[in-house]
Amino acid sequence: MSAIDDLPPLREVIRQHALSARKSLGQNFLLDLNLTARIARAAAPLDDSTIVEIGPGPGGLTRALLALGARRVIAIEHDERAIPALQDISARYPGRLEIVHGDAMTFDPGPLLAGERAKIVANLPYNIATQLLINWLTTEPWPPWYDMMVLMFQREVGERIVAHEDEEAYGRLGVLANWRCETKILFDIAPSAFVPPPKVTSSVVRLKPRAEPLRCDRRLLEQVAASAFGQRRKMLRQSLKSLGVDPARLAQAAGVDATRRAETIPISGFVAMARELADIRKQAE
Repeated sequence: MSAIDDLPPLREVIRQHALSARKSLGQNFLLDLNLTARIARAAAPLDDSTIVEIGPGPGGLTRALLALGARRVIAIEHDERAIPALQDISARYPGRLEIVHGDAMTFDPGPLLAGERAKIVANLPYNIATQLLINWLTTEPWPPWYDMMVLMFQREVGERIVAHEDEEAYGRLGVLANWRCETKILFDIAPSAFVPPPKVTSSVVRLKPRAEPLRCDRRLLEQVAASAFGQRRKMLRQSLKSLGVDPARLAQAAGVDATRRAETIPISGFVAMARELADIRKQAE
């Protein structure tokens, strides 16, 4: 696929609008339209879908989403230099692209969605990618305002997102992500596909929200996971002390021995410990 529309090639767009990538904004532009189309297709079906895209830059992924049938794309761009390039795309796809010049970290999609469900599809800026994901995973109420996320991360972060117990990358992020979503790494993208090329391989990850995650208080689950993995090489009987309760009682609730380490505990075990912590604190009131 050499072209997805009759707009100029992305390299020409970058030159025309002087869009040199800025490290301070975590920018690495993906110029291969074959790859942007592949990312867009990973969010299928696109027909009749509303897409929220973060950091579109020169608009390669934006164009792919629109060309492949997305009914509406809401593009949040912090870099004012990219706005004219996005306006050119909006003119090519009238009424289907809404450009928001703002900060994705504080952007609230609610007013624009007006109760409509959306998908989040983005080549995320590396410097805020993990925090953005955590923001979306901790949104309340649940199920959230989106029904799918197709996101690009550094490969190392992608591995942490999809990791389960007894895997090296398993940690707090994996507990939170897989408690609330079904996760999968779809494919990798080499550094050479980007301008400028990053020093690491990237991964496209799909997250689908679970309608009914295992029941527990999300904040307490985060506290238990943070405590357990804060000293990940220590046994639970030591690492969980920071919660101010008897670690053995939490471990017993999870059906595991307190000599186990956090990396061996499944998500269901962390949920059980969060429930027990809630009971203990309620009894202490």
